[in-house]
Amino acid sequence: MAPLALTFLGALLLAALLTAGVRALALKHQLLDVPNPRSSHAAPTPLGGGLAIVLVVCASLVFLPLDGGVGFGPGLVVALAGLAVAIIGFVDDRHGVPKWTRLVVHAVTIAVLIETTREIGSLQVPGLPATQWLNEVVALVALMWLVNLFNFMDGIDGIAAVEAASVSLGLAACVGSGSGAAAGLQLLCLATAGASLGFLIWNWPPARIFMGDVGSGFLGFLLGALALVAHRETGLSLWAPAILLAVFVTDATVTLVRRMVRRERWYESHRTHAYQWLSRRFGSHRPVTLGVLALNVIWLLPLAVTAARRPEIAGILAAVAYVPLIGTALLAGAGRPETAANRAESG
Repeated sequence: MAPLALTFLGALLLAALLTAGVRALALKHQLLDVPNPRSSHAAPTPLGGGLAIVLVVCASLVFLPLDGGVGFGPGLVVALAGLAVAIIGFVDDRHGVPKWTRLVVHAVTIAVLIETTREIGSLQVPGLPATQWLNEVVALVALMWLVNLFNFMDGIDGIAAVEAASVSLGLAACVGSGSGAAAGLQLLCLATAGASLGFLIWNWPPARIFMGDVGSGFLGFLLGALALVAHRETGLSLWAPAILLAVFVTDATVTLVRRMVRRERWYESHRTHAYQWLSRRFGSHRPVTLGVLALNVIWLLPLAVTAARRPEIAGILAAVAYVPLIGTALLAGAGRPETAANRAESG
């Protein structure tokens, strides 16, 4: 069996088995997500299933033969930095962590990632001058937002695992379509996709275990790290991963901006993302999760692959991807405040 297929299937099976084990431990130790007025679920559900994804992907980062890819040194750094993000997420799941503590950990780990990957190649954020310190500061802020928005968007069954799997598979396709294809990067992307789908077996609506901050923060960090390494290693336009992530980025950003404009406590939990409004309107998580999958595969993947092959028009393709999604997010209610009337309207 080809290494790519073997990596994907091995990660899927191992993650599925580990998720079952994590679920048993969560039930034994009563690590449960108990519903509250801001929750999108109705029954206490085991938490922390994302740990299975963390273990599988970190093992892949350390042990896969990354010839032509990120190499053992950077791969180990990505694994250790990702573990730091996962650990702070796990502690937050279990005991709660001050928001500023989480942000400091995220900032330090991302700074280490950016510093470590300098040896692979330069960094050029679209639209910025070729000044490395400026590009690295913008990349740091963007990756910190990606880590946190992934956590914000992990609010209904299956959505974060579907996003991680489809984005990582799309990134593998983009890397493979470029002129500087790296086999090691493709293996890592497929390991990430397989691990996410192995977890999804247990997280598919109705979920039998939730990912938790341990998984969502780690996946946000990992996808950003893979995009950064792919850019430095192969010259992949950063527009390509930005297009692949467009559903999550659009919903989270539109919601955040609208809440900030109204001077709400935007950093507190809420139920006003577009995907949350839609899940209540449909009375089910499944159609929303399937809708995200369809958008990623049918709409965003072809645009991202084209952006990888034709970097000179990548910015135009990003606009084509984002503009309709921004309109859709606004129509769906992203960032609209909950009132008694619209709460009843959405079910």
